[in-house]
Amino acid sequence: MDIQAEKIELVKRLLDTDDESVIREVKDVFASHDKDFWNDLPEHVKAGIERSRKQAEQGLLTPHDEVMKKYAKFL
Repeated sequence: MDIQAEKIELVKRLLDTDDESVIREVKDVFASHDKDFWNDLPEHVKAGIERSRKQAEQGLLTPHDEVMKKYAKFL
């Protein structure tokens, strides 16, 4: 796939359309790619992630296989 040719084709199609919903959808796609999901997380979730990062840095982790053995009966 020639990425430049694809981009040119998309630009042509965008210029040719008068469908506002298509234009809105294209804008939404770009907006969703530019958005950092971190900003949308609740504060308690951010705090939990940060706490987990610190625990990982301190080596306070349980290996995946140990967790799977412990909880296999529930799966």
